[in-house]
Amino acid sequence: MLQDEFEWIKSITPNTSHQKELVMGIGDDAALWSVNNELDQVICVDTMVEGVHFIRDTLSPHQLGYKALAVNLSDLGAMGAIPQFYLVSIAISKDWNAVELNEIYKGMTELAARYKTDLIGGDTVSIKGPLVLTVTVIGKVEKGKRLLRSNAKPGDSVFLTGVTGESAAGLKLLLENTRHHSYSKNEKELILQHQMPAPHIEQGRLLASCSHRISLNDVSDGLASELNEIAESSQVSIHIEENKIPVSSRLASYPRNKQLDFQLYGGEDYVLTGTVAQDQFGSLREQFEQHSLKIFEIGKVGEAGKAAVYLHRDENESPEKITKQGFNHFRER
Repeated sequence: MLQDEFEWIKSITPNTSHQKELVMGIGDDAALWSVNNELDQVICVDTMVEGVHFIRDTLSPHQLGYKALAVNLSDLGAMGAIPQFYLVSIAISKDWNAVELNEIYKGMTELAARYKTDLIGGDTVSIKGPLVLTVTVIGKVEKGKRLLRSNAKPGDSVFLTGVTGESAAGLKLLLENTRHHSYSKNEKELILQHQMPAPHIEQGRLLASCSHRISLNDVSDGLASELNEIAESSQVSIHIEENKIPVSSRLASYPRNKQLDFQLYGGEDYVLTGTVAQDQFGSLREQFEQHSLKIFEIGKVGEAGKAAVYLHRDENESPEKITKQGFNHFRER
């Protein structure tokens, strides 16, 4: 029986490629291949399965469509890419009617219009089981602007482009009370972060426009998981400081340990995390401020040679090794 999603992916990753245009295949947020002397094409795919990634008590059909496209656009953001096209494959059970299905597509259309992304095809089939929605997105990025997980180097600053933990807190409320419950204003804002996340496309483009070497990941499976992926791809240790991780005011009512659990392991935040040379972080922050965007320095890259991520809670305490504790499809079955 399969025990670990990530180990299984490693086991099926090809050792060689046949196409000379391929730049990056399996192993990052999206695949890249060269199309001309100026641009690389970027493509990624994600699937949302009813009962696994969502239930009707947590997402409306409109929100489902919106989020299905958003999580894919977030992967393009992590590659610094410009969104262009998307395709939709949907497997429909008899439990879904035409009105609900139209709302799914309206949700995607709403977000696609914001980023001028065109629906160009897909597939529609029937299924006896739950609804399955698969979205593929295609974008482009300037050649050489590869914001890969493998770009981290010792001494780099580790950064975040937004707060984490809000989506997990929102999901907790939804699972306890459903989306039909009467929530406070603060609770509604947390829930909306889970239902309709904003992919950090502009932030990714700004990072791609920099001349600096940058590693990047989007926070889909939790900050701890994403930083471990960067550490593994770059073969470095990463050290983050608890007091530097930005805390949302919306999480103020939760105990600090619960806040940190949401921040590190909750996932589905779709902000970006990565590394940049320490002497370049200041200028990078200035560029973000000029665009009214946020970026936070949360730690440093340590030594090369051994991949690991450590959380420093207090300068008088030994650092705590943090591992991938986010959602894992094979462990959760």
